[in-house]
Amino acid sequence: MDLNNLFLFFILVGFGLFFYKFLLSIVLKKRPLFLVDNQFKKPQAFHENPISIAGGTGIFYSFIILIFYFFFNKELLFLEYLLFCSFFYFLGLADDLKIYFKPKIRLVLMILFLASLVRYSNFYIEKTGIEFLNVWLENYEIFSLLFICLCFLFIINGANLIDGYNGLLGFHSLIILMNLFVINYLYENKDLANFILFNIIILLIFIKFNFPKAKVFLGDSGSYFLGTFIAITTIKTSILVPSISPFYFCILLFYLFFEVFFSFFRKLIKEKKSPIYPDQKHLHMILYKILLEKNKNKLKSNYSVSILINSVYFILTIPAILMMKNGIFCKYYSIIFFIVYIFTYKMAYNKIKNI
Repeated sequence: MDLNNLFLFFILVGFGLFFYKFLLSIVLKKRPLFLVDNQFKKPQAFHENPISIAGGTGIFYSFIILIFYFFFNKELLFLEYLLFCSFFYFLGLADDLKIYFKPKIRLVLMILFLASLVRYSNFYIEKTGIEFLNVWLENYEIFSLLFICLCFLFIINGANLIDGYNGLLGFHSLIILMNLFVINYLYENKDLANFILFNIIILLIFIKFNFPKAKVFLGDSGSYFLGTFIAITTIKTSILVPSISPFYFCILLFYLFFEVFFSFFRKLIKEKKSPIYPDQKHLHMILYKILLEKNKNKLKSNYSVSILINSVYFILTIPAILMMKNGIFCKYYSIIFFIVYIFTYKMAYNKIKNI
């Protein structure tokens, strides 16, 4: 690490520690704070005391420091990151500030701005590993635009959906970004690798204050930001390193994608209700109920969900990491993830029905 990068490292660590310590001093002194989660009865809530949801703000402004550093020191502008991440951060921040949008309005806003940003930045997915989709992506611009918007929506909403349990989204994002960092570093995409690495440092600072006992939450602003950052980084890495199978990146994003996909059709088909409203039947929530029944400890059950899900996810990704260039292996290995998820969900759901 050269002196400039070392200097940036200390700036980011210093800013992060100061920001979160400042938040904690306010909470401990019981001063009013506008970025606070005190909605204890919403479906995804598990905490009993107000907790700051400014974690996403700390991550975002550390990210802005990075953007300025790379622009002024290396004359690099990560335009896609700046445009996409900023929009979704502020969209999430509106919800954190209790500026309410109906779910349908929020979805429409996401689609409209995504389509506009994709067109403006000319940021498209080039290959999927499926031949007929590749043909459509190359020959039909509207399909290409719709496809990338759907990819963003699944990953961003997946990040928002699993957020809430201590360390669940934080560690999951860490595993994904570490994978993407190593790939870019080994394939000598040094600028992108450094950019990812410093964002990993930012994420680690947040995790320090979120796990095992949460002193601060990401909020919608933070989960939207992380989902957007992960989606952009995955697409850019796939484009820069075409020798790696697109199915490997699908495996890497499986949990974020499939949690939304499965939830959508579960609500729509099985439960005959609107798929855009939250409930308490997601996998991580069911596992929490099982663990809570077993050990009667809310905090331990909470962070144990994160350890359990992310450990299984990481172990399952190891064969794919070793075979990431083998498209056939990655294509068929991804089936394992579907089987594990559905089997685990069915077993866990049946168990809570008997509690």
